Amino acid sequence: MRIRATLNALAVRLDGGETPEALRKALADVPNLPLEVEVSGSVGIEVLQALAEIGQERGITLRPPRGERLIPYTEVVDHTLRAGNRIESPGTVVVLGDVNAGAEVVAGGDVIVVGKLRGLAHAGATGHEEATIWAMSLEAKQIRIAQHFAQAPAGSTSRGPERARVVEGAIVLEPWGRKKP
Repeated sequence: MRIRATLNALAVRLDGGETPEALRKALADVPNLPLEVEVSGSVGIEVLQALAEIGQERGITLRPPRGERLIPYTEVVDHTLRAGNRIESPGTVVVLGDVNAGAEVVAGGDVIVVGKLRGLAHAGATGHEEATIWAMSLEAKQIRIAQHFAQAPAGSTSRGPERARVVEGAIVLEPWGRKKP
Protein backbone atom coordinates (compact mmCIF):
# COMPACT_ATOMS: atom_id res chain seq x y z
CA MET A 1 0.00 0.00 0.00
CA ARG A 2 1.19 3.49 -0.85
CA ILE A 3 -0.29 6.73 0.42
CA ARG A 4 0.66 10.20 -0.76
CA ALA A 5 -0.94 13.59 -0.37
CA THR A 6 -2.23 15.44 -3.42
CA LEU A 7 -3.62 18.94 -3.57
CA ASN A 8 -7.13 18.04 -2.35
CA ALA A 9 -7.00 14.38 -1.35
CA LEU A 10 -4.96 11.39 -0.29
CA ALA A 11 -3.95 9.10 -3.13
CA VAL A 12 -4.05 5.51 -1.90
CA ARG A 13 -2.68 2.70 -4.04
CA LEU A 14 -3.56 -0.83 -2.99
CA ASP A 15 -1.02 -3.29 -4.39
CA GLY A 16 -2.67 -6.44 -3.02
CA GLY A 17 -2.07 -8.35 0.19
CA GLU A 18 -3.24 -5.51 2.46
CA THR A 19 -5.31 -6.34 5.51
CA PRO A 20 -8.28 -4.30 6.79
CA GLU A 21 -6.35 -3.60 10.00
CA ALA A 22 -3.28 -2.31 8.16
CA LEU A 23 -5.50 -0.10 5.98
CA ARG A 24 -7.35 1.39 8.98
CA LYS A 25 -4.09 1.98 10.87
CA ALA A 26 -2.37 3.64 7.91
CA LEU A 27 -5.32 5.96 7.24
CA ALA A 28 -5.75 6.82 10.93
CA ASP A 29 -2.25 8.35 10.99
CA VAL A 30 -2.77 10.76 8.05
CA PRO A 31 -4.81 13.96 7.57
CA ASN A 32 -8.58 13.58 7.26
CA LEU A 33 -8.81 14.25 3.51
CA PRO A 34 -10.96 12.57 0.85
CA LEU A 35 -9.48 9.42 -0.67
CA GLU A 36 -8.56 8.75 -4.30
CA VAL A 37 -8.08 4.99 -4.43
CA GLU A 38 -6.32 2.95 -7.12
CA VAL A 39 -6.43 -0.83 -6.87
CA SER A 40 -3.52 -2.31 -8.80
CA GLY A 41 -3.37 -5.72 -7.18
CA SER A 42 -5.66 -8.41 -5.87
CA VAL A 43 -7.46 -7.29 -2.69
CA GLY A 44 -9.93 -9.18 -0.53
CA ILE A 45 -13.54 -8.27 0.17
CA GLU A 46 -12.68 -7.41 3.78
CA VAL A 47 -10.24 -4.72 2.60
CA LEU A 48 -12.87 -3.29 0.25
CA GLN A 49 -15.44 -3.23 3.05
CA ALA A 50 -12.99 -1.39 5.34
CA LEU A 51 -12.23 1.04 2.53
CA ALA A 52 -15.96 1.68 1.98
CA GLU A 53 -16.46 2.39 5.71
CA ILE A 54 -13.56 4.83 5.79
CA GLY A 55 -14.76 6.39 2.54
CA GLN A 56 -18.20 7.12 4.03
CA GLU A 57 -16.54 9.41 6.56
CA ARG A 58 -13.97 11.04 4.27
CA GLY A 59 -15.35 10.71 0.75
CA ILE A 60 -13.88 8.37 -1.79
CA THR A 61 -13.13 8.30 -5.50
CA LEU A 62 -12.00 5.17 -7.28
CA ARG A 63 -9.41 5.69 -10.01
CA PRO A 64 -8.45 3.21 -12.72
CA PRO A 65 -4.96 1.76 -12.43
CA ARG A 66 -2.34 3.97 -14.00
CA GLY A 67 -1.38 2.80 -17.44
CA GLU A 68 2.15 1.64 -16.92
CA ARG A 69 3.97 1.55 -20.20
CA LEU A 70 5.35 -1.94 -20.60
CA ILE A 71 7.45 -2.44 -23.68
CA PRO A 72 8.93 -5.93 -23.37
CA TYR A 73 12.40 -5.22 -24.78
CA THR A 74 14.33 -3.42 -27.47
CA GLU A 75 15.35 -5.35 -30.55
CA VAL A 76 18.43 -4.10 -32.40
CA VAL A 77 18.83 -4.97 -36.08
CA ASP A 78 22.49 -4.43 -37.02
CA HIS A 79 22.10 -4.34 -40.81
CA THR A 80 20.15 -2.71 -43.61
CA LEU A 81 16.71 -4.20 -44.31
CA ARG A 82 16.21 -4.95 -47.99
CA ALA A 83 12.95 -5.33 -49.95
CA GLY A 84 11.05 -8.35 -48.68
CA ASN A 85 12.57 -8.24 -45.17
CA ARG A 86 10.09 -7.87 -42.29
CA ILE A 87 10.95 -7.29 -38.64
CA GLU A 88 8.13 -7.63 -36.11
CA SER A 89 8.60 -7.11 -32.37
CA PRO A 90 6.37 -6.48 -29.33
CA GLY A 91 8.94 -3.90 -28.14
CA THR A 92 10.97 -1.11 -29.67
CA VAL A 93 12.97 -1.78 -32.84
CA VAL A 94 16.26 -0.02 -33.60
CA VAL A 95 17.66 -0.48 -37.11
CA LEU A 96 21.37 0.30 -37.49
CA GLY A 97 21.19 0.86 -41.23
CA ASP A 98 18.57 1.68 -43.82
CA VAL A 99 15.05 0.33 -44.25
CA ASN A 100 14.75 0.08 -48.02
CA ALA A 101 11.52 0.33 -50.02
CA GLY A 102 9.63 -2.96 -49.76
CA ALA A 103 10.98 -3.73 -46.25
CA GLU A 104 8.76 -3.50 -43.16
CA VAL A 105 9.34 -2.76 -39.48
CA VAL A 106 6.39 -3.41 -37.16
CA ALA A 107 6.89 -2.61 -33.46
CA GLY A 108 4.74 -2.48 -30.35
CA GLY A 109 6.96 0.39 -29.17
CA ASP A 110 9.04 2.92 -31.10
CA VAL A 111 10.77 2.47 -34.45
CA ILE A 112 14.23 4.07 -34.61
CA VAL A 113 16.16 4.01 -37.89
CA VAL A 114 19.79 5.11 -37.84
CA GLY A 115 19.79 5.55 -41.59
CA LYS A 116 17.22 6.12 -44.34
CA LEU A 117 13.64 4.99 -43.82
CA ARG A 118 12.15 4.25 -47.25
CA GLY A 119 10.08 1.18 -46.37
CA LEU A 120 7.03 0.79 -44.14
CA ALA A 121 7.37 1.60 -40.43
CA HIS A 122 4.53 0.86 -38.00
CA ALA A 123 5.19 1.99 -34.42
CA GLY A 124 2.74 1.28 -31.59
CA ALA A 125 1.27 -1.60 -33.57
CA THR A 126 -0.55 -2.87 -30.48
CA GLY A 127 -2.46 0.43 -30.16
CA HIS A 128 0.18 2.42 -28.27
CA GLU A 129 -0.46 6.00 -29.54
CA GLU A 130 2.50 7.46 -27.63
CA ALA A 131 4.93 5.50 -29.80
CA THR A 132 7.15 7.42 -32.21
CA ILE A 133 9.11 6.86 -35.39
CA TRP A 134 12.61 8.35 -35.56
CA ALA A 135 14.79 8.37 -38.67
CA MET A 136 17.93 10.11 -39.84
CA SER A 137 16.24 10.47 -43.22
CA LEU A 138 12.48 9.84 -43.36
CA GLU A 139 11.67 9.05 -46.99
CA ALA A 140 8.89 6.48 -46.52
CA LYS A 141 5.77 6.72 -48.67
CA GLN A 142 3.64 5.70 -45.69
CA ILE A 143 4.15 5.46 -41.92
CA ARG A 144 1.82 4.18 -39.22
CA ILE A 145 1.51 4.84 -35.50
CA ALA A 146 -1.11 2.76 -33.67
CA GLN A 147 -4.25 3.02 -35.85
CA HIS A 148 -3.12 6.28 -37.53
CA PHE A 149 -1.33 6.46 -40.86
CA ALA A 150 0.20 9.20 -42.96
CA GLN A 151 1.29 9.31 -46.59
CA ALA A 152 4.10 11.46 -47.92
CA PRO A 153 2.99 14.13 -50.39
CA ALA A 154 4.12 13.61 -53.99
CA GLY A 155 7.63 14.91 -54.59
CA SER A 156 8.46 15.30 -50.90
CA THR A 157 12.06 14.92 -49.78
CA SER A 158 13.66 14.32 -46.44
CA ARG A 159 14.61 17.37 -44.42
CA GLY A 160 17.17 15.59 -42.26
CA PRO A 161 16.57 13.78 -38.96
CA GLU A 162 12.86 13.71 -38.11
CA ARG A 163 10.48 12.31 -35.55
CA ALA A 164 6.90 11.28 -36.29
CA ARG A 165 4.34 11.20 -33.49
CA VAL A 166 0.59 11.46 -32.98
CA VAL A 167 -0.75 14.89 -32.01
CA GLU A 168 -4.51 15.40 -31.67
CA GLY A 169 -5.29 12.31 -33.73
CA ALA A 170 -2.91 13.01 -36.62
CA ILE A 171 0.69 12.06 -37.34
CA VAL A 172 3.03 15.06 -37.39
CA LEU A 173 6.70 15.24 -38.42
CA GLU A 174 9.18 17.28 -36.41
CA PRO A 175 12.87 17.90 -36.96
CA TRP A 176 15.12 16.57 -34.21
CA GLY A 177 18.79 16.60 -33.35
CA ARG A 178 19.45 20.03 -34.81
CA LYS A 179 20.10 23.11 -32.77
CA LYS A 180 17.52 25.83 -33.17
CA PRO A 181 18.77 29.12 -34.63
